[in-house]
Amino acid sequence: MKVAPIIAAINAHNGRIAANPAELSDSLPEPIGHILVHTGQHYDEVMSGSFFNDLNLPKPDVHLGVGSGSHAAQTAEIMKKFEDVVVSEKPDFVVVVGDVNSTMGCALVTSKISFDVAGSRPVIAHVESGLRSFDRTMPEEVNRIVTDHVSDLLFVTEESGIQNLCNEGVSLERVHFVGNTMIDSLLTFKDKAEQSTICEKLGLRAGSANGSRSTLPYALLTLHRPSNVDNREGFLSILEALQELAQDVPVVFPVHPRTRQRRNRLRRHPGRNNVSGHSVRDCKRKYRKTCHRGLRNECCRRYKKRQYPGSDPPPDA
Repeated sequence: MKVAPIIAAINAHNGRIAANPAELSDSLPEPIGHILVHTGQHYDEVMSGSFFNDLNLPKPDVHLGVGSGSHAAQTAEIMKKFEDVVVSEKPDFVVVVGDVNSTMGCALVTSKISFDVAGSRPVIAHVESGLRSFDRTMPEEVNRIVTDHVSDLLFVTEESGIQNLCNEGVSLERVHFVGNTMIDSLLTFKDKAEQSTICEKLGLRAGSANGSRSTLPYALLTLHRPSNVDNREGFLSILEALQELAQDVPVVFPVHPRTRQRRNRLRRHPGRNNVSGHSVRDCKRKYRKTCHRGLRNECCRRYKKRQYPGSDPPPDA
């Protein structure tokens, strides 16, 4: 999602040049050739492939097919395979986004590579630079810090990022406050997202006699950080807290593959609690939604009953 606006901007730039070749000048430089590399760190269809379709991204030029593994094994595999791409293509710039293992691995490879005896290498640009949680136990935090300190151009999404980089001794000459590409994607595809029928399928959008539709209040939960789902007691505590929230509004829970694995373990060894779920599919968006039964089904019905006191909810609500 973060790279989609960048690809769109490059294509728009190249399109303007193709339409007005006589206007090629310093203000409108030559076309930008680019290669999109997919490491394969995220390989599930709903975690990767569907985004390429929904965000109109071109098919990757190179797919490394790394797959899953421990942090060390996965990062090492990314570095080995990405090095071959850099050596073969000899790019002028390498743009990395976010804070995943692919981000850090590709940045490290580029920072250490040498094309000639002079030590020339591509310029490294990090999009979404400067963000900090100040929790070094998070793998993403380590990835952020390492990537920022080996990159040449740091594209920051918010002012706190500038301050964080200054506090770490980074020269402001490398820092550029450019905004958030996730917001760019949100605004670009807002109309398309609003055409989705997922709210109807989850019973969150009610119809009225005059044909208008209104969406009921609901909460959207994402839960996949290892610190939140790998510890049994912590995971169950979060789910129990969400049960309280679900007394007021339905909680929709698109379950990350990692979280689904942990949930299934709890179902096999329930202990003090049991976690069960069911799935519905938004065929248009091709995005799998797994909702915690206690957080979605029963609580949603109770909520609708409060929304329509004295009568049954509308049939399509």
